[in-house]
Amino acid sequence: MSRAVLLPHAPSSVTSARQHLCSDLHALGIGEAKIDDAALIVSELLSNALRHAAPLPPPFPTGTVRVCWNIVLVPEEPAANGWIEISVSDGGAETLPRIARPSLSALGGRGLGIVQHLAAKWGTEVDDSTTTVWAVIDIPADEGNVGGHAGTPVETCSRGSDRSGELATSQGMRA
Repeated sequence: MSRAVLLPHAPSSVTSARQHLCSDLHALGIGEAKIDDAALIVSELLSNALRHAAPLPPPFPTGTVRVCWNIVLVPEEPAANGWIEISVSDGGAETLPRIARPSLSALGGRGLGIVQHLAAKWGTEVDDSTTTVWAVIDIPADEGNVGGHAGTPVETCSRGSDRSGELATSQGMRA
């Protein structure tokens, strides 16, 4: 299952994206722990885009950001049932997203560190006019009830490579 939504460059979009993603994951029988992880990741990525980046440029509608997810379930895989890829695209900022090292008293700066902790991998891609930040969550074979829903990898809305592709901009790789 793949979905791409254009949302207003506004704080209320975080709730909307989280609700749509969680609804799709519930419909596929994904376990609650992974749904919670996915909800937190989409919230962090979208909040960062809204706080630090510009809306998408034309030809996108004025004042929007794009949120995408691709859910791939592969029940015949012995080690995993699949993965969830979440991405947020915006009009870019003066700097690339990076993990901050906030002080203990800082009010922000922990979002991408949380994403790195929850995701199997994450990264950024930049083209002429947009920046996309993405994260992949693995779904272990013993996690949740996938009820035989099978999927195959499809091209995601913002990344040209599949899950196995290594990107020069990928970050947060964990074993």
